[in-house]
Amino acid sequence: MTKPYSEVWDLDSIYQGGSASEELHETLQALKDDLDLFIKNVEEWAVPESKNDAAEFLLLINQNADLSKGFMNASSYLECLQAADIHDERAATLAARVYGYAALLQTAQDDWHDKFIQIEDRVWKEILQENGFRQIAFVLNEARENRGKKGSKQQEALINALSVDGYQGWSDHYDTIIGTVRVKVTIDGKEQDLSAGQALNMLNHPKRDVREAVFKAYSESFQKESRLFADTLNHLAGFRLQTYETRGWKNVLSEPLAINRMKEETLDAMWNVIRDSKATFVSFLNRKAKLLGLSKLSFYDVEAPLVFSGEPKKYSYQEGADFILTQFNKFSPKMAEFAKHAFSNRWIEAEDRDNKRPGGFCTDFPVEKESRIFMTYDGAPSTVATLAHELGHAFHSYVIRDEPYENTDYAMNVAETASTFAEMIIADASVKEAATKEEKITLLEDKIGRSIAFFMNIHARFLFETRFYEERKKGILSVDDLNRLMEEAQREAYLDSLEEYHPQFWASKLHFYIADVPFYNFPYTFGYLFSLGIYSRAMNSGESYEDAYIALLKDTGAMTTEELAKKHLDVDLTKPDFWREAVDITMKDVEEFLELTKDI
Repeated sequence: MTKPYSEVWDLDSIYQGGSASEELHETLQALKDDLDLFIKNVEEWAVPESKNDAAEFLLLINQNADLSKGFMNASSYLECLQAADIHDERAATLAARVYGYAALLQTAQDDWHDKFIQIEDRVWKEILQENGFRQIAFVLNEARENRGKKGSKQQEALINALSVDGYQGWSDHYDTIIGTVRVKVTIDGKEQDLSAGQALNMLNHPKRDVREAVFKAYSESFQKESRLFADTLNHLAGFRLQTYETRGWKNVLSEPLAINRMKEETLDAMWNVIRDSKATFVSFLNRKAKLLGLSKLSFYDVEAPLVFSGEPKKYSYQEGADFILTQFNKFSPKMAEFAKHAFSNRWIEAEDRDNKRPGGFCTDFPVEKESRIFMTYDGAPSTVATLAHELGHAFHSYVIRDEPYENTDYAMNVAETASTFAEMIIADASVKEAATKEEKITLLEDKIGRSIAFFMNIHARFLFETRFYEERKKGILSVDDLNRLMEEAQREAYLDSLEEYHPQFWASKLHFYIADVPFYNFPYTFGYLFSLGIYSRAMNSGESYEDAYIALLKDTGAMTTEELAKKHLDVDLTKPDFWREAVDITMKDVEEFLELTKDI
């Protein structure tokens, strides 16, 4: 028999001893020493005057890569410790130390990039043709261009120093607050005391009275602490807006678009196609309401499973893993082999227990060339898909591991492409392998639920964040203001098709509080639709698409989003055609669902 896969990850192979690890402490001290040397070398580096000066430049590039990998390793490790145990205060203290070092590194990089700008264009182009530079030319050009858009050397140094207690301080404060949130709810006569993460998982419970009770208790818990959450969000945003003002950035989307290496025309084209298609998805929501015996769905009904008889389908962790491996293998044996390695080597933290952070993520350890996945697995088809989603992230890191380190820093939107592609393989397979009509309807509903999430829930987050930042320019927003903005955004995004909304969503969603990435929303929708376009081509290909897919993933850190799509898919993302094609795929699922349920 195959040895059962563990639901608890192995972190000791990275650093032994958790937050008390002597190895980690020694590594941090060594990194600080290397950082001091890098800062000194940057200060002493003479601006190249010819391609003959490239050797010293390359040494700095290698030093920077080693430092970046080292700090990412330590940061990822501490993130894992804090996620697995929200009470690990020592890990939080060490993480703050790493943030401080990272701020010093950012300042040194800004000073270094200042000198990029001073290199004559002719000399710059000649250097980029040299060995060691050609393959990372895109990243170097990007760094040179981005530095020119920032403030002075003194301004950027101050921003980086203050960001430890600004961006990161407020983001950490959110983690502290949410770690104290408890949801007390009575279910079937029994009072339960749940963490925020456990309560969130119960919002897809098959019984409506349970969902409603948990949702109300969940909302009340966040409303109770809403002043703290409002202060946190206001000050995090205030720091960001002050940074933008210092740099002369007027458009709040400038930074997230730059981070995602995409044009605003691409973003507009995507949202416009989605807006034009929403009526079809409202039809789905209305039909689902009818099947649940409701006149309209409420927010807590949107992800509810459809159950026609007995208990909803559940997969043990082993069954879920085996299903993923089987389906991955049909598309890509390399992906299946990688996923099996991840399961066998305990890269995944999936245990359903208290004191874990809500949500899920995949984080990279570039020194070991490994990943770790965090989630809470409950056996529902949706969590099997979530597990596949995170494995997609890890596979992306795996196939790109031997590229130059500079080219492994791919943007979030294309990162979400690999993950949602993996998720799509599992969701599609689940529907195709359904044993009965009822099971097919149930699984098809779960699959369409992803479209609802990306086209409506994520759109609501985008609308909220856009309007919040514009209003925050005028001053602090109250809890009532934030609740109003959130409900207005949800009503618009769902075409006012729900009975009850979730005004406190802004307080409960970690993504609004992430320090270094504003607008942690639209890249999900981009990745979903981009992966659908790739998936459609893969399914229609007369031969294996595995190598073409891996080639696309390898390029994700070395070109803009638009260039990537043009090279590998021959499409123009600034035009609606590609987005319409991708949305049409999801609409066919809705049409099939409506046909299957018309007589029920």
